[in-house]
Amino acid sequence: MKPDRTTANVFESISPQAGPEAEICFLSARQMAEMIRQKKVSAREVMQAHLKQIQRVNPKVNAIVTLVPEEQLMAQALAADEAAARGKFNGPLHGLPVGVKDLHATKGIRTTFGSPLHKDYIPDFDCLVVEREKNAGAIVIGKTNVPEWGLGSQTFNPVFGPTRNPYDLTKTCGGSTGGGSVALACGMVPLADGSDMGGSLRNPPNFCNVVGLRTSPGRVPNPPSSHGWSTLSVAGPVARSVTDCAFFLSILAGSDRRSPISIDQPGSQYAEPLAGRNFKGVRVAMFKDLGLPWEPEVKNAVLAQRKVFESLGCIVEEAEPDFSDANECFVALRHWSIEAEFGDILEANSSQLNEFVHWHVEEGRKLTGPYLSRVDAKRTALYQRMRAFMEKYEFFILPVNQVLPFDVNMHYPTEIAGVRMENYIAWMKSAYYISTVGNPAISVPCAFSNGGLPIGIQIVGRHHHDWGVLQMAYAFEQATNVGKRRPSIV
Repeated sequence: MKPDRTTANVFESISPQAGPEAEICFLSARQMAEMIRQKKVSAREVMQAHLKQIQRVNPKVNAIVTLVPEEQLMAQALAADEAAARGKFNGPLHGLPVGVKDLHATKGIRTTFGSPLHKDYIPDFDCLVVEREKNAGAIVIGKTNVPEWGLGSQTFNPVFGPTRNPYDLTKTCGGSTGGGSVALACGMVPLADGSDMGGSLRNPPNFCNVVGLRTSPGRVPNPPSSHGWSTLSVAGPVARSVTDCAFFLSILAGSDRRSPISIDQPGSQYAEPLAGRNFKGVRVAMFKDLGLPWEPEVKNAVLAQRKVFESLGCIVEEAEPDFSDANECFVALRHWSIEAEFGDILEANSSQLNEFVHWHVEEGRKLTGPYLSRVDAKRTALYQRMRAFMEKYEFFILPVNQVLPFDVNMHYPTEIAGVRMENYIAWMKSAYYISTVGNPAISVPCAFSNGGLPIGIQIVGRHHHDWGVLQMAYAFEQATNVGKRRPSIV
């Protein structure tokens, strides 16, 4: 297949050694799906191209840790082509490979959670996210790597080892949607699903020059869950562009009776064009410092984007919400939820669970009912402050992370700008403060450091206004085009 004029620029930064399959692999997911529908390329060609890309690049980065056997994948692609020949299409993702996070249950495909306890676990069901992907015609190509149990924003575990940053193999890719973000950056999948409690749909895209959306709680329900009322953890899409992120969200979003907080709106709205909104006069708040330490290159790169928003016609002011109590609320609720999930497991398998699980369970058991009720009241007051702030400003702009990608052998940064981090997640506050208030937020590429490492910008929108966040992110992306820069290993 030769690229047409509209897609040729996609391939400008791809190494000529990559081979013709890379031309398919770096099409947008939406283009790829449309070309399959128009029979300009077959699902088998698409699948074969991605399998070759995985074979060539994955050994360098370790992003896809369980690959479905090639004969099964090619049989599914053949079935998709045969259906297309009869004029039958299974959905918007007909014939497209999708990478599934190794925290998401997949029927008949190993799902390990990065834990030795589940290294051979093969579920007999699909979680709702995977169910929706398959119902839309996607083919699950394999599972993408995660930190053990998804804890922390550094993707390494005792089952598969670390996933490496494609822009610098000595650095981390972030986590917990690390494998998915790297697979996208390397052209090994066109779409990847993920989840986010403290930044896991934002930190890895930020480190890997791709796009990730932390959806509003309930936008993408993902049963089964033993904590159906919890709003801290959400599922959502990761992609190479904002357009593809919205396209994927149109599949994943939508109400489900199994989730008590699911938002009763269809996902179809996210398949609509993102272009065309006039941002003239829209009020945007640019962060100051949130009272947090920052690596200077990160802070300066994001502050420099002010001119981009002004060029879009926005009124940009330096302002930020009062995030008092955000740290206490997030950490306490994380302790509580992880103790509830792992407390009994820890009793029987203490030696097979990492230090982070031990810490959360230990701290979770110290929590009392009166204390948690006061945390809930503080979180409610925080939400009201954020709501009032966002009535004045439609968008709040800040960095995703406080640091650049760090050494892949370092479990987490122990200090930032001379300030010691009090625990393994303390360096992620710029992400998890937003999780605590529940607003939708997206990570979009905005710059590269002097050393060639990606830096993302975080765009936060009003409560439940995922669509507005995507519109602004699209406008920013079109004005900057930073996300088109590919890692040299591809």
